[in-house]
Amino acid sequence: MEVVESIVYLENVRFHAFHGVMPQERITGGDFMVSVRVTYPYYNALLSDDVSDTLNYAQLYELIRDEMQKPSNLLEHVAGRIGESIKAHFPNVEEVWLKITKCNPPMGGCMDGAGVEIRLNYNKSPG
Repeated sequence: MEVVESIVYLENVRFHAFHGVMPQERITGGDFMVSVRVTYPYYNALLSDDVSDTLNYAQLYELIRDEMQKPSNLLEHVAGRIGESIKAHFPNVEEVWLKITKCNPPMGGCMDGAGVEIRLNYNKSPG
C-alpha cells in the first residue's frame, strides 16, 4: 500500500476570542472560526490502530484553543503562533494549512467573515 498524502484536520472550530486592533474588540471580543489541515506521516496508524501512531486531533484542538486565548492585534500573528505550536508538539508534521475567520468583523459591511490563511511547509528550506 502506498500512502500519497495523509492529513488530519479540524473544520470550522468556533472560539470567542479577543483579537483585533480596535479597542472594543479587545474588551468584548468576537467570534472566530479556525480550520486546520495538517499533513503528517501516519502510515503506521493505518496498520496498528494505535493513537500513538498518528496526530491526535484532540491534542491538536487543545493547541489551537490555547493560542486563540492569547489576545493579538493581528490574525496573522495568531496563525503563526498556532503553526509553530503544532510543529513544536508534533515534530513529524510536514505541512500546516490554517484558516482563521473573524465572524462579523467591525467594518460596516455585511459578510460572513474576514480572515487569513497560511500554509507552512516544513519540508522545504526557506528561500
